[in-house]
Amino acid sequence: MAKNKDSDDENDLPVTRSCAAMAVHHRLMATDARYVANREKIEEMAFRAEQGMLAQRSGCTKIPVVVHVVHRTAAENISKAQIDSQIKALNDDFRKKNGDVSNVPAAFAPLAADSRIVFELATTDPSGNPTDGVTRTSTSVTSFSSDDRVKSTATGGANPWPADEYLNIWVCKLGGGLLGYAQFPGGPAATDGVVCTHTAFGTEGTAAAPFNKGRTATHEVGHWLNLRHIWGDDGDGCGGSDFVSDTPNQGGPNTGMPSFPKVSCSNGPNGDMFMNYMDYTDDAGMFMFTTGQVARMQACLDGPRSAIGSSVPCGGKSIIKDAIKEPIKEFAKEIPKDAIKDLPKDRPKDFVKEPVKEFAKDLPKDPIKEGPKDGVKDVPKEGAKDFPKDAAKDRPKEFVKERPKDLIKDRPKEAVFDPQKSLFENPKGFDPGPLVDPAGPLVNPAINPAIGGATPFVLGGGQGRDDGGAAQLVLAVGAQVLEALAALHQSGQLTGEGQQLGQALEAALAELRANAG
Repeated sequence: MAKNKDSDDENDLPVTRSCAAMAVHHRLMATDARYVANREKIEEMAFRAEQGMLAQRSGCTKIPVVVHVVHRTAAENISKAQIDSQIKALNDDFRKKNGDVSNVPAAFAPLAADSRIVFELATTDPSGNPTDGVTRTSTSVTSFSSDDRVKSTATGGANPWPADEYLNIWVCKLGGGLLGYAQFPGGPAATDGVVCTHTAFGTEGTAAAPFNKGRTATHEVGHWLNLRHIWGDDGDGCGGSDFVSDTPNQGGPNTGMPSFPKVSCSNGPNGDMFMNYMDYTDDAGMFMFTTGQVARMQACLDGPRSAIGSSVPCGGKSIIKDAIKEPIKEFAKEIPKDAIKDLPKDRPKDFVKEPVKEFAKDLPKDPIKEGPKDGVKDVPKEGAKDFPKDAAKDRPKEFVKERPKDLIKDRPKEAVFDPQKSLFENPKGFDPGPLVDPAGPLVNPAINPAIGGATPFVLGGGQGRDDGGAAQLVLAVGAQVLEALAALHQSGQLTGEGQQLGQALEAALAELRANAG
């Protein structure tokens, strides 16, 4: 590629912001039918989001970044510190943590918004190897333009990493006074990403005023997230639009450092929002995104860029990926201390090999006969050692989900409660007669008209009640509770307090049955 006469000298730095994102957009609209179709769908979704018709995702989105440094000279091979300064600037700007946000005029201050997007240099490359998130490519090309040659090794640049996993940023020397450009969502993956000239990247090193606060990358990443220039890209006219309702229409881009208010297109009294990141002012003159722009970026993350990034709380670690990286290694470590002391020592031998898959199906037919003879004596001194290492993986995911939805209708056909022997310790004077027919339904026929018998007891109704209906219902439900406690005791998961509760419930049911006749 030939040298550009306007940028041949390293000291020949741009003095006015220029961006080629719209030039790339128009080129793709004219040459790529798929891009045209994608853009139509993306804009429809963006419109619905900006109008409040789509709910925004909660929390923040963390996006992994790879910076491809393409250099011909030592100065162009920017330092890791300069790259880190740019990532910090992106995070400050997109999270509304930039110190100069306080300079937003009072008239626009209520519109300034946190984008809830964070950026982090990638720690793993596409092959799964550790990385610092930076690639370095030596080139013989003097300067690049907006023709995407910097995005391919075949044309003197660097190939991108997968665009659905990383935000690709190329840093090189751009010619013609160009500061940067980006590709809107919906374009080819091979050229997806952001390009910045090295003298307008980050806040130190080769970054030079008036573009040394990292705002060129903020502006271009805004395009990558589907934001348009704030004046609507119609030249100096007033008929264009950035498709965001809370950014005033304005007559063309603002450059340098305007004074507030600057009125155009009859947008007084407050005038242009020239301090917006999507205008063309100097880095020191731009310091806000609006609520409408945030809605548009969030729609982009929910739509065309939904594959990239991970959900994180806005103040901390990843909700999804960190949970996968740091699973509970041993279930026993997560058990309350008091529960560990009270766990039974002699759990069933098959508990490790054949964990309970479905609580209701795997209950013993007769926990009284099959349970430990003396549950109290079998309490371990150190229960954690007796727990299987893989218990976190193999135990039921949620106890409640594995229980029958209706304790009465959905119980096993073989009722567990048959008190010929106590579940725990046989209370004195306990009547060994069965409360429930083991072969029949748990609900007593005398209170269930579907089975036949007396008029049912209606909870809270006060009508149609027979003398023994309430007692029989309590006995039936109580038997089901004892069934659950028995299963926990059998699997070694019932604490000492749980055993005492079972004994008390068993005695209470016996007394209730005796009183009910």
